[in-house]
Order: sequence, then C-alpha cells, then structure tokens
Amino acid sequence: MALLVHLKKVSFLRGKGDRIAKVTFRGLSFYSRVVDNCDEEAHFNETFRWPTGSKLDGNEILEVQVLNYSKVFTNRLVGTFQMVLQKVAQDGHLELTDTLVDDNNTATKTSVTIEIKYQTLDGSAGMWSDGEFLDVPEDGTFSFETDSLLSGQSHSSGMSAKRSLQGSIPTFRKAGKGVFSAMKLGKMKSSKDDHRRGDEPAVLDMEDLDRRAIRLAGPLDPDTISLASVTAVTTNVSNKRSKPDIKMEPSAGRPVDYQISITVIEARQLVGLNMDPVVCVEIGDDKKYTSMKESTNCPYYNEYFVFDFHVPPDVMFDKIIKLSVIHSKNLLRSGTLVGTFKLDVGTVYSQPEHQFYHKWAMMSDPDDITAGCKGYIKCDIAVVGKGDTIKTPHKANETDEDDIEGNLLLPEGVPVERQWARFYVKIYRAEGLPKMNTNIMANVKKAFIGESRDLVDPYVQVQFAGQKGKTTVQKSSYEPIWNEQIIFTEMFPPLCKRMKVQIRDSDKVNDVAIGTHFIDLRKICNEGDKGFLPTMGPAWVNMYGSTRQYTLMDEHQDLNEGLGEGVSFRARLLVSVAVEILDTTSTEIVSSTEVQVESVSNISESATGKIEEFFLFGSFLEATMIDRKIGDKSISFEVTIGNYGNQIDGVSKPSSAKKRKKDGESEEEESDLIQNSSEDEAEEEGELLSVSSTPPLKPFITDRNYFHLPYFEKKPCIYIKSWWQDQRRRLYNSNIMDKMADKLEEGLNDVQEIIKTETAFPERRLRGVLEELGAGCNRFMALANKDMNQAGRTRLDRERLKSCMREMDSMGQQAKQLRTQVKRNTIKEKLKLVQNFLQRLRFLADEPQHSIPDIFIWMMSNNKRVAYARVPSKDILYSIVDEETGKDCGKVKAAFLRLPGKKGFGPAGWTVQAKLELYLWLGLNKQRKDFLCGLPNGFEETKAARTGPGLQSVPPISLVYNMKQVFQLRAHMYQARSLFAADSSGLSDPFARVFFSSHSQVTEVLSETLCPTWDQLLVFDDVELFGEASELRDDPPIIVVEIYDQDTVGKAEFIGRAFAKPITKMCDEHYGPPRFPPQLEYYQLYRGNNTAGDLLAAFELLQIGQAGKAGLPPIDGPTDPERGPILPVPLGIRPVLSRYRIEVLFWGLRGLKRVNLALVDRPRVDIECAGRGVQSALIQNYKKNPNFSCLVKWFEVDLPENELLHPPLNIRVVDCRAFGRYTLVGSHAVTSLRRFIYSPPDKTSNNWASAAKLMNGYMVLTNGGSRSGSSPSLYSRPPSRTLSRPAGDILLSMDSEPSVRKMDTVVKLEATSDAVVKVDMEVENEKDKKKKKKKKKGEAEEEEETDESTLDWWSKYFASIETHMEILKAQEAAQAEAEEREDLEIAAEGADLIHPDDLLTKGSKGRDKGRDRRGPKDRKKAGHVMEGPEKRGPRPRVDELLVYNQELEDEYGNFEDWLHTFNLYRGKAGDDDERALDDDRIVGRFKGSLCMYKVPLSEEITRDAGFDPNMGMFQSIPHNDPINVLVRVYVVRATDLHPADINGKADPYIVIKLGKSDFRDKENYISKQLNPVFGKSFDIEATFPMESMLTVSVYDWDLVGTDDLIGETKIDLENRFYSKHRATCGISSTYSVNGYNVWRDPMKPSQILAKLCKEGKLEAPQYGPGGKVKVANRIFFGAAEIEDESGMKRQTEEHLALTVLRHWEEIPRVGCPLIPEHVETRPLLNPDKPGIEQGRIEMWVDMFSMDMPAPGPAIDISPRKPKRYDLRVIIWNTDEVILEDDDYFTGEKSSDIFVRGWLKGQQEDKQDTDVHYHSLTGEGNFNWRFVYPFEYLMAEEKIVISKKESMFSWDETEYKIPARLTLQVWDADHFSADDFLGAIELDLNRFPRGAKTAKQCSINMVRKELQLPTISIFKQKRVKGWWPFVARDENDEIELTGKVEAELHLMTAEEAEKSPVGLGRNEPDPLEKPNRPDTTFLWFLSPLKAIRYLICNRYKWLIIKMVLATLLLIMLGLFLYSMPGYLVKKMLGA
Repeated sequence: MALLVHLKKVSFLRGKGDRIAKVTFRGLSFYSRVVDNCDEEAHFNETFRWPTGSKLDGNEILEVQVLNYSKVFTNRLVGTFQMVLQKVAQDGHLELTDTLVDDNNTATKTSVTIEIKYQTLDGSAGMWSDGEFLDVPEDGTFSFETDSLLSGQSHSSGMSAKRSLQGSIPTFRKAGKGVFSAMKLGKMKSSKDDHRRGDEPAVLDMEDLDRRAIRLAGPLDPDTISLASVTAVTTNVSNKRSKPDIKMEPSAGRPVDYQISITVIEARQLVGLNMDPVVCVEIGDDKKYTSMKESTNCPYYNEYFVFDFHVPPDVMFDKIIKLSVIHSKNLLRSGTLVGTFKLDVGTVYSQPEHQFYHKWAMMSDPDDITAGCKGYIKCDIAVVGKGDTIKTPHKANETDEDDIEGNLLLPEGVPVERQWARFYVKIYRAEGLPKMNTNIMANVKKAFIGESRDLVDPYVQVQFAGQKGKTTVQKSSYEPIWNEQIIFTEMFPPLCKRMKVQIRDSDKVNDVAIGTHFIDLRKICNEGDKGFLPTMGPAWVNMYGSTRQYTLMDEHQDLNEGLGEGVSFRARLLVSVAVEILDTTSTEIVSSTEVQVESVSNISESATGKIEEFFLFGSFLEATMIDRKIGDKSISFEVTIGNYGNQIDGVSKPSSAKKRKKDGESEEEESDLIQNSSEDEAEEEGELLSVSSTPPLKPFITDRNYFHLPYFEKKPCIYIKSWWQDQRRRLYNSNIMDKMADKLEEGLNDVQEIIKTETAFPERRLRGVLEELGAGCNRFMALANKDMNQAGRTRLDRERLKSCMREMDSMGQQAKQLRTQVKRNTIKEKLKLVQNFLQRLRFLADEPQHSIPDIFIWMMSNNKRVAYARVPSKDILYSIVDEETGKDCGKVKAAFLRLPGKKGFGPAGWTVQAKLELYLWLGLNKQRKDFLCGLPNGFEETKAARTGPGLQSVPPISLVYNMKQVFQLRAHMYQARSLFAADSSGLSDPFARVFFSSHSQVTEVLSETLCPTWDQLLVFDDVELFGEASELRDDPPIIVVEIYDQDTVGKAEFIGRAFAKPITKMCDEHYGPPRFPPQLEYYQLYRGNNTAGDLLAAFELLQIGQAGKAGLPPIDGPTDPERGPILPVPLGIRPVLSRYRIEVLFWGLRGLKRVNLALVDRPRVDIECAGRGVQSALIQNYKKNPNFSCLVKWFEVDLPENELLHPPLNIRVVDCRAFGRYTLVGSHAVTSLRRFIYSPPDKTSNNWASAAKLMNGYMVLTNGGSRSGSSPSLYSRPPSRTLSRPAGDILLSMDSEPSVRKMDTVVKLEATSDAVVKVDMEVENEKDKKKKKKKKKGEAEEEEETDESTLDWWSKYFASIETHMEILKAQEAAQAEAEEREDLEIAAEGADLIHPDDLLTKGSKGRDKGRDRRGPKDRKKAGHVMEGPEKRGPRPRVDELLVYNQELEDEYGNFEDWLHTFNLYRGKAGDDDERALDDDRIVGRFKGSLCMYKVPLSEEITRDAGFDPNMGMFQSIPHNDPINVLVRVYVVRATDLHPADINGKADPYIVIKLGKSDFRDKENYISKQLNPVFGKSFDIEATFPMESMLTVSVYDWDLVGTDDLIGETKIDLENRFYSKHRATCGISSTYSVNGYNVWRDPMKPSQILAKLCKEGKLEAPQYGPGGKVKVANRIFFGAAEIEDESGMKRQTEEHLALTVLRHWEEIPRVGCPLIPEHVETRPLLNPDKPGIEQGRIEMWVDMFSMDMPAPGPAIDISPRKPKRYDLRVIIWNTDEVILEDDDYFTGEKSSDIFVRGWLKGQQEDKQDTDVHYHSLTGEGNFNWRFVYPFEYLMAEEKIVISKKESMFSWDETEYKIPARLTLQVWDADHFSADDFLGAIELDLNRFPRGAKTAKQCSINMVRKELQLPTISIFKQKRVKGWWPFVARDENDEIELTGKVEAELHLMTAEEAEKSPVGLGRNEPDPLEKPNRPDTTFLWFLSPLKAIRYLICNRYKWLIIKMVLATLLLIMLGLFLYSMPGYLVKKMLGA
C-alpha cells in the first residue's frame, strides 16, 4: 500500500529566487530539490511516495509547503496547501490545482498543481503496478545531492554547471518516478497478464536519454571518464539483475603469521603473606613463566615474552590469553594458584593499535568466586599481524600509571567493577545429522542383530573462555534429543567474545566434529544503559561444513571445525543462551568455576515459531565458463536448502521415520527436515513434487579454456518445497538494514571517488548520502515494528528490535545533524563518521539467530559434486514490502561457482569453475503467485508432464523464450595498467579474453609489459539474448574480462578478472551523444581477493534490427598496415590527445643485483611512455661510479588531456653485454604521472606563507605537524583562520619584553583537525616565586636551578621525551575536547560558527620544531641564566631535541623533494597476502625524477636569470660526481627486541655496514637485555654514490655457534644528503659554544643561512641593531649576544640566524622545514619474518662533506653510569607491634621482635636487627643501623644491579629495579620458623613523610598513599619519622601490625667514604645500646620474684605432683640399683 504525490509545479510566485517544497503526510516529510532562480513558475516535477502500513483514512491530511530557499538563512515560507484525503481514499486518484494560504490564513495568488495516487493491496483503489510498488521511496529528496544511489554512478566534475544544458527540468511522462526513472524502466511490466497499459508508454523522450547519459558519462566532455570504476558494474540500473560478487576467493581459513608480545612489568597488592610469586603467561597450549621473586607482595619483573603463531585469523582471535600468579612454584611442586585473568586475542586485536599498554590486569581466583580481587599485574599485550605496525608509546615515568583503577586492562566501555556471572547454554535437540559411519559396519550389525541403526553417535561440546563442557552422547540418532544445559562461570562482561558450539560424533578411536557454530556475545547483548544481558533463543542454529557423504579421511574436515566457508548443510541445533549475574555475597553460591552440566525440561514445539511451508524456485538462464577439466562429461546443477533437494547424501532417514500428515503440517518437526519430498512418495491431492536438479547436459566448447551448456531458448527450472519455522521477520529486518548499508557503501565509494579524482562537490554527494540514510532509518522504524507478538519470538528478538529501533533513531538524527555540518573542508572527518555508521549498520544487520538455512547450488558431473555457490536465504527471501525483500530475490544473479574447502585457496580458487546466470525466489507457499515476476519477459512455461487436471499452479520445469534479440557487442579494449608480474623477468605477456554470454574473444598478446596498450576493438557478431528488448536495454548481462599471461610452454597463467556492463543501443535509437560513443572507464581487476591492476575499456551492445548489420554505426577498417586485421579503438572513443614534454632526470642506479649469476657492469635506463621514450647515457663502469654522466633528457609524447587516462610510464634497466646483447635487469612502472606534472608558480601569491601570522607577537602555527614539501598548497590555509596584519614586512619576535605576563601560543596540531591548542605560559617575577616557596613550610625547598655542569645529552633526551608525552596527551585532550565541542556545535546548530581559536584551552608544552611552542622566556640561552629561576613546574629548563617515534623518512616524504627512488622489480610476483613478498623481487633502485608539462611552455619561466636550458625544469640541482662524506651514526637505544635465546632474553650488540666498512661492536654486547641502552657513536668515511645505503643491525651474541640477526634497518643516506630539508645535521633549538648543547655543525647558523639564501637566489640576510634580521622581506627578532667559556658577553649574529633557520619554511618560494636536532625511532625488521617488527632502535645520523671544515668531536652519548650511593637506615624503635607468642610459663602475650630490611631484593642484601626479646607491649628498642650501598640512575629512577642469573650463567646480567626500601617486622622463634608480622614498602622517590610521633602514625599513611604529600630521599637526603607496618588478615583487609621509628640518610659514595659508619651498633660512629625495660630480662634482675610467682600462683600443684613423681622415680631407681647386691648378700648369707 502506498500514497504517491506527484508535485508538478507552483505558479504565480512573486519575485525571483530559489524555491523548495516540503510535502508532509503522517508526520513524514519529504523535501523537493531546489529549483534555482525561477520567476513566477517553479517546475518541481517530483514524486513522493509514502508506503502505508494501515489503510488510508478519509480524514487524514496531506500538507504541501512552498518555501523560498536560502543557503545562509532559514527558508522563508511562501504558503501552505492542506487537503483532506477523503476523495483520494475513495477514488484512488486525483489531480488538482489550488491556491496556497499564507501564515495569516489568507489566500494568496500562488497556486500549486499536484496529482495524488493511492494504491491498496487488493487493488480496490487506484491502479496497482508492480513497477511502482517496488520502487524505492527515496526518490525526490534533494535531487542534486541524492540524485539516486540506485545509479551508483557518481556525479562528474561539471555536473552542476552543465545541468542547465539540458533545460533544468526533465519532463517525465511517467508519474511516480524520480529523476532517475530513465534507468529504471526495466520494472514497468504490469501484472501477470501481458497486456500493456496504453496510458503510460514505456518510452523515453530524448531529453531523458540525455539526462541519463549525463549520469553515465559525466558532463559532455568527450574526454571524461566515469568515476564508477568498480561501481560501474556492481550498480544496477533496473531491478531485474542483482550485483555480481566481485571477490572470488574465500578469505577465511587461510593461515597467517601472528606475533603476540606480552611484557609482564610488575604485580601489586597480591593477596597472601610473604609469598614468592611467579607469573605464568599462557596462550592456547604455550606456557611461559617469569622468574620467581622472593618474599614480596609487589614483585617487579619487567620480563618480555613473545609467542609466534601461524594460524587462520579466526583460530587466532579465539585463543585465550591467560595470566596467572602462582605462589612458591619450584622444580618439585607446581605451586598454589593465587589468581588468574583471561581474555581472548580478538579483544586485544580490536584495541586501538592492537595493544594494551601499561595496563593493570585484575586477578581473580577461579576456585573461589566469592573472594574478590587477588591482586593486579601490570602488563603490555600486543598482537601483531602481518603488516601491522605497533606504535609503542614512549616510555615515560611511571607516576601516572600507579593509579591502578584508572588503568585497568579492560577495553573501552567495560565497567571497572566486573561481576561474576553464570552463562547457561541450553542444548535441546538436533536434526538432519549426516551419516558418520560406513554402511558396511551397519549391514554387518543388521545381519547379526537384526536391527538397523542410525549411523551417528552425537554429543555437543561448548567451549567458552578456555573451558569446555560436553553433553551426554546420544547413541545412534540422527535426531538426538539432549535437553541439557552447560553452565560456565565467568566474569561479566567477559573478555572472550565467542562461544564455540560444536556437534561431535563420539567414536571409539577419535571423535570428529560434525558441525560448528560460533555465538558472538557482542551480537546477543547490548551494553548501553537500556541494554540487555546476553540472551539467545531458544533458536535453531544451522551448521555448515563439508559435503555429507561419509569418507574415512574427509579432506574438508576443517570446514566442520568452523574454519572457512561451509560447502554443505550439516545439521541444525536448537540452543539457547542466558546469563545471570551472581550475587557473590549470598551463602548458598557454588564458589568454583568448574563447568557444570545439568538436565533441563523439554520445550514446546511452537517455542521456535510456527512451521510454515516454504517454496523455493530457481531458473538457470545461462551456464558458461565451465572449466575444461570437467567439460567432457554431462553436467547438471543441484539446488538444496537444508537437506531438502539433496538427492545424493541428504537423507538420513531416522530408523523410526514417522509419515507426514496429509495437510503438510507435521506432528514432529524433526521429521520435516528429513522427509525429503524429492523421493517419489506419491503425494496426494496433487501436492507438488520437488524438482531439485536440472537434467544433465553435455557442455559445448566456448574456447580453449572454457565450455558452456546449451541453455539457449530453453531454460531449466528447479523448485523445492520445504518446511521451516516462520522466522521471516528476523530476515526482513536484516534485509532492510543490509539494503541501507549497501546504499550507504555505494554512496561513500562515490564520495571517495569524487575526492580522489578531485571532481566537483563531494560534499553535496555526501549530504545526499546522509539524507538517504536518514530516510532509510525512518523507513526502518516504520516497517520493523510489525508482528511483535508472533509465535516463536525470543527475548533476543524483542530486545534486538528495541535496540535496533533506538540505534536507527539515533543514527537518523545524527545523519540529519551531520548533513548540516558537511562543508568542503570538513568532508574527510565527516566521511570517517559516516563510515562508522556503515560498520554499525553491518553489525546490526547480522542476525545471530538463524532461521532458514542457506541455499547451496552444486555443479554435478558424473554424480560427483564439483563446485558450489552458496546463497544466503535472506538474500532471496520474498516480501510484499520492497525494502524487506532480499537483494537477489526475483532477480537474475551472476553466480560464480568455486571449488570447495582448501582446494579453493590460491590459484585454483581464482579460476572460475562455472558462471551461472541464475534466478532464485524463496517465499511462503501461499505467496507463490509472484514467483516468476522478476524473470526477463517473453517466455512460456513448460509444466511437468504428469500433472492431473486443473492443476495450473504447478511450477514450470523449464521456460521457453520465444522472444529473441540479436546484438553485436563491441569491446573497445584500450589498455591495462599495474598488472601482476607473472614471469620471472618481473613482467608479463598479457592478453585479455572477453566473455559475453556463450561467446569469447581474445586480444593480441603484448610481450614484456605490465601496462599493455592493446588499443583493439573486439566485435562479437550475432549474440543472441533472450527476453524483451526494453529489458535487455536496461539490463544486459555482464561481461567478464579475464587477463592472462601467455607462456611459450604450458597453458596461459591467470592474472586477473574484471566485470563490466555494456551500454546498450536498441535499433530504434540514434547512435550519437550523449550516450554514444561510450566513454572509456577503468575496471578494477581482481585476482582472488586481491586487486591486480586496472583495465581501461568501453563496451557497447548494439541491437541488429531488420536492416541487419547495415543499420549499425560503421567500423573503420584497420588503419595500421603493420597490425594486420586487428581493429583499433575508433576515434570517438579513444581519448583526445595533446602534446606533452616529459623531462627525465637521470641521477644513478643503486644496489643492482646479479642477473643470471653475472654482475651488472654497463647498465642503461630506458624510459618509455605511450610508445615514445628516451634512453639514458650508458654507465661505463657500474662498480666505479653508478651515476649517469648526462643528467637531463626529454622526449615529447601525445597523451590524453584527461590526467586520469594517462598511461603508465615504464622504467627499464638493461645491461649492455658484449656483442650487442642486452639483458633486462629490472623494471618499474610509474602508474600515475600526476605527481610529476609541473605547474608554474603563481607570481601573484608571493606571500603564500603569510598564513603563519602573528598574535601578541608570537608565532601562530597554522600548518600541521611536520609535513614536508615546499609546495604552497601545503602550508596555505583558508584565509578565515589567519590573523592578518598589514602587508609588507612581517615581524616574528622570538624574545619578548619582560612586561608580558601571560602568553597564548597557539599550536596547530594536525593538518586535518580544527583544534587549536592554547598554551598558557606563566612568567613570574622572582618575588612571586619566593612567596610560593614560603607558603609550603612543611615541604623542603624546591630543588635549585639545575647546575649546568650536571646536565648532559641524556638530560636533553629525557626532557624531550617528557615533552613529547605531554604533547601527545595534550593532543588527545584536544581531540576529545574537539569532539565534545563538535557535539555542542551540533546541539547549538544554526548558531554562529564557533571561532576556531576559542576551541581549545588545554595546556601543552610544545615541541622544539622550528616552531617554538614554549614562551620565549623559556628559551634560555646556554650559559645565559635568566634573572628568576625559571621553572616548568618543578622541571628545570633544558634545551631539547625532537624525538620522532617513526623514521625520519616518514616525517619528510622519504626525502623525495626532488630526487625520487624507483624500485626495480624482477621475478614473479608472490601471491601471498597482498604484496608481502615484493621485497624479494626488488633487484635494485633507479634514482632520478620526472617532470611533464604541456608543450609550448610560457616564456617567462625560460627567461629567468640563470636559466640553464640543458637542465630544463631541473634547475639548481647539485652535480652528481662522487663525493666523500664523513658519516657519524649515533645509536641511542633499542626497545622491545625479539628474544633470541631460550631464556626469553637476548644479548644484543650493534653492527653497522656502509659500503665496504663493517663495524661489529661484538665485545660490547649487553647481557640478557631486550631494552638495551647502547649510547654509542660510530664514524665512517664513505664515498657517495657507491656507498650510500647504511645498514644498522642488532645481533644477538652467542657463546657458541654463530650470532643471530635480531633485526636491521636500512637508511638511504644519499637522499638525505641531497635533500632540501638539510638532513645532514639537525639544527639545534639554541646556539651555544660549550656545554652539553654545543653546536655540532662545522658551519655556524649564519654561514648556513647565507648559503641557503645564495642557493635560493635571495638577497643576503641583513642584520640590524637590537637583535633584528631581515630575510626575504621578513624581519625576525632574537638575542644578539652570547657568553663564551670565560663568561664574557660578546655580540653575535648566530641566534638571529638560527631563528630564521628554524622558521625557514615561511620564506616564500624556497622555504621548506629544515630538520631539527632529533632522535628517530626505526623499526628493526628481519628478512626471515617479513613485515613483523622485531623491535625498534632509536638513533640519528649526521653527515659532513669532507671538503668542508672538519666537524668537532662526536657528542658523548654513552649511557649514564649509575651513581653510587649509600643508604643508611637506622631503626630506632618499634611500637604497637602485634604480640604473637604466649609465654610458656606466664601465658602472657609477648613478641620477640626484630626488623628486617632490604633494598635490592631479599637474596642480595637483607639485613636484620638484633632481637628485642619478650616485648609485652609491642615496643622494641634497637638503635640498629642498616647500610645499603647501591648504584642508581637518576634519570630513570631505577637501581642498577648486576648479578649472575644462575650458577651456569656466563656473565652477569644487569637489572634495573625501582628504588624501593622494604622493612618487615618479624617475631623470632628459636626452634620453629620465624613468624612474619608486617611490612612497609617505601618508594625512595615518593614516599609519605614519616609521622612526628608514634601516635600520629596511622594505617592511612598506606591506605591513602596517593592523596598524601610525598617526599624523595634523593632531594631530602635525611628523613626521620614513624611509619606503619601492615599485613593482610584472613579477609584480605589491610590491618596495622606495628609502627617503626626509622631514620633514612642518603649519601653519595664519596661522602660515605669520608664519614664511614659501622653496621648494627659497631664502630665507627657506633650507636648507643638501647635502654630495654626490665620485663625483657626479668629472669636475671629478680629471679626470686619470678620464681615465687611461678611456684605460688600458677604451677603450685603441678610442681607438687612433679616433685612426688620424681621422688618415686628416684626410689624406684635406687631400688633397682641396689636390689642385685642385696640379693647376693642374702643368698650368700653375708
């Protein structure tokens, strides 16, 4: 149902102006296009369409408003027209003209003419036509901008201007169509009966044709090219055909290289007492451990692990990274687990830069989820795929990262407090399982036991977050019923994205996967505030995999494991997922995270939806391009949906098959899938049988490679009935969004194409795209909200619908707001935002709950499956609402069949197995009447023979076309460029093969080129196409062009494939402009998924009428006698040429490799372009001098006027051998000459750099970043931004008068962002400073001004890094602020434009890059100290350099400012992903340049003074004779090296190679370090050009065997040496003659400036008094005196000259940024692991010409030696120590206290006090001194220790650990182990000040460490106070366990030697003995008292008993002793 309003015109308007109309119905408004400059009549002529869901009510109102349009102000209302639609509702059609009413409701003269139609479903009102109904509603909106995305052809440059040629209003005869109707005529067929309606002839008048041609060919400029290079074919003109898929090869499933690097830095707050923690890092099955740290809860590791993988991306991203902390692990015991943290690799990869950097992972205990946090590990995790570069943020100081809560290792948007949750996966049942066993076994069983069994024993396995759960095994069942749930316990939100559900077959030997499905948790939940927890189902999921016949060794088993695209339906499984958040405080909770399996109750049949009968119809219109391997047997095609239609291996009938009931419904839905209706069970009542495959036919030969099937006028059909749950709504919603996304993508491609080709008005096109998106969102809201209460709707369906509605609503709003903000200058940013929309749409459109399985089309040969195509069921699903219909439903689709599984990888996957023209329709059986409606017209149906009477509804088994059109196809093959190199020479011998329908032809073979210009017309005569003429005109079949490389032996090799659509001319049309002759267009060539070049061609399809070929436009015969019968491309089509001159600068050849084992000795370069060319001079001896003697040559050539059509320029290097032989060394094709086109400088804009103007006398930086290049356009900004001053001299003041109190320095961050940062500089007088200092009484005096003598190069380096970090932060802040500001702007839409200068007020310290971002006061000259102690915060002012975190080449455009480097290639291109292996093909480099311009060039250039005609455009270029250079390489440090030894470390050293010199710094290797600091400089003498490639490598030292290369970086020194950016020696920020910042260059700034002025032909600089200098009419200010070594001041010009140099880019004409003093960071690469960074190296290179004065000695950058210190800790007293022991005698609580302390680690230097025995109050007195000598690096705040790692280590390893003093209090026990009571850890750089008294000392000093003021022992030197001891109790709470009074005294080693002290209380400087109270030594002082106490009170009875017992024992002993004597006496009677 729809309401159509055709707005014709508005008459009697007053005045002249632009008009726009707005038409509103049911709250939805459409705007017309703007009619420009009309007088009293405005012809709108547009149709608006509102699809109506409910019937039109007679009381509804339509409103038309006419407005005066204004670009600037709001539109002004002319008048309104409203009408009630009663008449329309009755008659369905109405035409009227009526007057408008103005604001005051008074009638005006202005009238509007409209026509209204109302279409209902039943046709009760109005006339209903398919065409109109299927039309798309976005017709009328903003016509120029939205012209139509259906066309996909983008506007070409002069569009708006040329429009008026056609008369500004197209007159459409057919109502109900927008501007583009011309393209859509294909749809205008009326309903089934074939009568044509008389009232609306389907013909176009000429004007429309013109209009359409303009759309196709751009403006009437014979030489323009349509921009739709790829879109040309993929967009659709009418609705009969759908787009072909361009990419052929399945990308998933191919293994790729990945490297995961994990740095475990430290752990904090681990739960447990006195533990020895080890961290275990586990990825998949790989485990690595850190070393063990003893007796600490906050171990510091800083260990780096690297894992290498070679697996498919899906497998990689599902791997789980598990970090766990293990307590006291050793060789014998595995240790106890403290806690773990899990996340999957995909989560890391989806982070910005694919990494988490310095984040804290929170540990939790998997066995006890009630326990809470078990500690934190600080780590870096990075995942690098091939070609990803990881940007490591600079290592800054770690203060800001100590905030654990703020830096948790969690992705954006995940809450900090994660809770435990249960994930319930319910597995109900499965259907349609395949056989998983051979029939032989089954038959044997049947023979013996007599039962037939299902041949599969399935169970389900679910994997999630590294855990697995399994259901029970259901023996022998194709339809197993489990009804079980698997429960996982995991933190929520989980950091593991996917759940893997797999049906497996249980087998005695090994279990095999039957099918796999991944549930993506992101798609089944929504984290917004109105979001929902993950929920899914109960819903069926379909599983796909290998083909269903069972073989013992299934070659496609991977497909069943979920790798790659499944090629057949395997089974479907009924599952549901639910999540419940646990309340961990409740008592009855199970605390373990073990996986549990429970049974659940069955669910009802209808829970998943009502079962409906679906009908699938397909017709094969054409089958061509069948691979010749299978061409000899007969071929048929089989279509299957689920198991329906599958005749070979689909049916596994369950042993208990239930017969289906008569009515087509089923009792058990399982049996539906299985009952395959293609079995001939005679279905009663004429139930139709399915016909699922075409009859076998023998193919015919097309040409040498391909065959085709003879489907001429008879097209076979298939149809299948199947039964599925009716869940169409899911697919419908998905389709609506997909279509919106497709449209959006197409629009965005257009916009990008317009931007790329610099055509007019990309912003208009983008506005149109947004307008369309907004309309689409509204449409979705209107359509999707249906069938809410339908059966089988799950919770996910409802929630998803809500969230999609919300998303669409917000997207619509945003699109609307964005539309208003799209301006010319913001288009790039806005484009990014719109691309986010696209991703969001695609994400939303992917429906997680399946319904109807996908359709597979198999090509069968000899009853074997050969090749397949897979069509998603949603793409061909029918709906009566157009937007909901699948994009290929009822359309002819070109489908390319491919080989299944792994066979389809690589070259085999690129050859097409077959190309089908296929028509598919899937819908409910009830809607079947429409299933033929999309077929091309002109057929008769052939029904199956055995239908009973009266059965007209049976679908046809074939279609016979009686309408046949004959055409001639002309393929104008002009040229191709950037082809793939298929031969070993690095070139190809390409020819093209063009396929159209069942015809094919070949161009000639052009040998040895990657850019062939065939210039050939291929004529295909008598091409027969079936169908109606008008449809073929709009929708011809597509043309496939394949390009091959001809080989002398063997078959031609495939290079790439392109698709094209011809422009069609019917015999009654005129062959002439604007559509004909057609324009050449670029078509992208694809090879698999990669691009392989472009083809420039045009195709026209001309109908042959009654007159035969005579009626066709004539073809000129072959004009070129040499080419024989080959026809050239005719004149009207080939581009218009004009004369160009191309000048070539030949500089030299570098790095040529051997050719066929022979060295290259006499090379020459041949340049060729469009058949003309020039040769360089011959290099006589390549080894001696590889440069050319003659520098510049030129040649003239005819090239197309249109730059886009310029042919590539080929550079070839040949080696001239003896006897006139030549061999090709290598070649290079310059594909685009645009960057070499010379444009003469514009004399008028002399002052282009004046964009950098002044504000308060300080530089305002308008140009972004450090972009190089001296072209004016880079620096000039739109004038609105600059702050202008009167013309004339421009002042740049560099030092200001002290009166200025506050400066605003404006910093431009990035050329694209509009953000401007203001930096506030406080310049305070000394008084203010002093006041400040006095205020903070408690704090020590701030550090004094740093002494110059202590500063070294490293001070400068670290200061620079800190500045760099601050800039980055400021930039992030600025960006965030800009985004916020943008939102505000959106809110305040229509308000004035916010002034860009007010945007940002974030502070940032700038970097020293020729644009000083600091206040001038801050630029202290070395040696000239300013009055007040200048401070930046607490940081002293140090001169800085610039630390680039990338290569210098990246910052300065590879230094190709005039000398370009072209890589020469030879050898076959590799097919591995993209261009990874191209580096191996490089055989050398050609250095030179090109310059092209149209020929006569204006005189004035050549008249310039000093113009050398021999040099052409390459004036003032240095000579290229050999030159001797001193190269000085400074290597600062390397970071994140790839470990090279088994222990996960490396022993790196540096190797430097340049020409023949080879420095190996092997003896200075750094032991076991992955972040070594080298701090070395190397001097090498070299001769350019022979030795110009510097290689800096890092090797790993090995005791035995050869040393391994870790990585290397190569630097081309020559380009740097000759660059205008002066990359020989960086320019410092200040000039000083001595000190750490001494000037390095042998030339002083004034000399450099003079030289630059001379070279640039400027006047010499004029120095004036008062620190002024004038260069090129600009005046610069600076200091004019300098202090020498003795401290004397003298006049100097150097500061002034330096100021000019640092602003050199502002000098007109010659200026460009000069390279500042810097350190560059270069990635280290290893040839064995291409593309993956092996670490980075920080370095820089200085070069000095040897014929200049010699430079000074190299700067000393050797690593700072750690300074030796002594830390003396005196433990005076303890107090309130908890009492641990019960006294044995008295039962009193007491402790025997001692204190232990260490600085470097418990093993190395722990020291204990003596024991204070028997303290009853917790008080202890010690007066004991610990002495800790240590070596300390001030800059890094780390202690350096060197120790052997183990007994077997060869040498000591240096470790850097944080300076933390640990003090512990213990209770001494004589016999058992001592008890640990508590500890405190003091970070010596920042620890809380000790309390004055024990009372003031509290646990808060530890708890609130971050809020309290801290002190540093390195500043204070001596501190005394009380600190608390703490430990954790059973509940992990921190408790106070004592207090210690300690004194810390820090001395340097020298001071310590002067005043030595003894350890403990020893000499020298002994401490007095402590005065310990009585109780301690009670025994000795009053023994009687103690004894009395013991005897009388406590142990009275015990003592008595013991005395008695003793007496008894004595008596017994005596008795025994004397007994024998007495006995003898008695006996002897003595």
